[in-house]
Amino acid sequence: MKDELMAGLGASLGSALGSVTVATVPMAVTATVPASGFLGWVGLTTTATTVIAAPITVPVGGVITVGALLTYGGYKAYKFIKSTSNENNS
Repeated sequence: MKDELMAGLGASLGSALGSVTVATVPMAVTATVPASGFLGWVGLTTTATTVIAAPITVPVGGVITVGALLTYGGYKAYKFIKSTSNENNS
């Protein structure tokens, strides 16, 4: 029951809290542009490539949910290891 509750809470927080930029990666964009000089005047074109910075954004609720699930998973793993070590020591 707790696992489903945490997943539902994360899904509802995802849209409520907005988003945050976690990284910016370079991205090449190619466009067709008029050629320079006389060739452009008569209608010839060429391609131009520009490198832009593309942001990578994630929802804030997703960051909170992943952190909560990792913490909860660590807690469950700790309880499991502790219970199996107690059985082995008996």
